[in-house]
Amino acid sequence: LIYYMVRFMCLSSGSSGNCYYLGDDEGGILIDAGIPIRTITKTLKAEGITLDGGHILGTLVTHDHADHIRTIGVVGGVYHIPVYATTLVHNSIAQSRFVQDPIGASRRDIAIHIPFEIAGFTIEAFPIPHDSAENVGYHITKGDFRFTLATDVGHVTPTLEDFASRATHLVIEANYDREMLRTGNYPDFLKARVASPQGHLSNDEAAELLSQIYHPGMQNVWLCHLSKDNNHPDLCWKTIEARLFLEGIRVGKDLSLTALRRTTPSPMYTLED
Repeated sequence: LIYYMVRFMCLSSGSSGNCYYLGDDEGGILIDAGIPIRTITKTLKAEGITLDGGHILGTLVTHDHADHIRTIGVVGGVYHIPVYATTLVHNSIAQSRFVQDPIGASRRDIAIHIPFEIAGFTIEAFPIPHDSAENVGYHITKGDFRFTLATDVGHVTPTLEDFASRATHLVIEANYDREMLRTGNYPDFLKARVASPQGHLSNDEAAELLSQIYHPGMQNVWLCHLSKDNNHPDLCWKTIEARLFLEGIRVGKDLSLTALRRTTPSPMYTLED
């Protein structure tokens, strides 16, 4: 029986920028690069990880919105780290006004539901509804280690339920509180976009999903992409904690639940399979 000590960190999560790290002794992966390259390098360096040290063996892109790709050209074109995305997303990145540096030879096209490997991790992209060229979540496994990340989720689909339910460690969007959005200062068109089936996932929707897919092997749930204006970490956490309690699932005992901060890096978590 082989145990993998995988480490996970959220560098930033939200509309101002998204970036995550996942890795072990074999190598590491970034997921999205929507924050300044200086922030990425400084945050990782504090953990003993350098972009040019050969440890980061690939970057996965979820979709082509600026808060997920702003620095992807630097990662691929300057640091020569392979950038994995679907063809639709890559083509959109190549035309994006938010990406100055071309990815160039670091471009790697992937297809939905076709597994591939980076650093010994097996990775499968799956579709997520969102108003972008295309949006995918990632299911990442190694041995018994199972990690799923799904962000910018317009609505819960059977595919999302399936991949989220497989995870022992899950990153899932909980973008907005319905009442805060309804009474907030967003213009009506933006409120409609956020709440639409191609927009974002509410605290209630995330809570309902988690109440349906929880299993005893699920160790960690991180709530990501919280809105600055239409959510609050404590409110988000309590909404989901209360819904899980109704199902007899006790946060802190049956699983760990964390609302990720928007611009403050998380600790580096060591995850067991």
